[in-house]
Amino acid sequence: MALHYNLSKVYAISDNDVDFARQIMVLFTEEVPPEIKNIRQGLKEKDYERVYHAAHKIKPTLDMLGMDLAYEDVLSIETWSRSEGKKKEIKEVYKSLKDRIDLALKEIKKDYGL
Repeated sequence: MALHYNLSKVYAISDNDVDFARQIMVLFTEEVPPEIKNIRQGLKEKDYERVYHAAHKIKPTLDMLGMDLAYEDVLSIETWSRSEGKKKEIKEVYKSLKDRIDLALKEIKKDYGL
């Protein structure tokens, strides 16, 4: 049983299609890590637009995978980037998001042999 993600929404929209769920997992492992790097780089460079776009891009995936805490982190990052806040205000939120993504990635790779 998955601890760091939940496929109930994926199965609900796909009529319990296991192949579709696997495709979602593959997309998650391929597309989310580069966007996390974009967020990190954007934070480093104070490129608020880059941070916003990367966070906005992964938000639906986190929602679909039932990663509620990571989803809340992404919402906070989006809000921070729109208000062009100070880096120290968002460092811990980014760290929390990255940790949650890393745990989910590790679990997904193990569960799906990716």
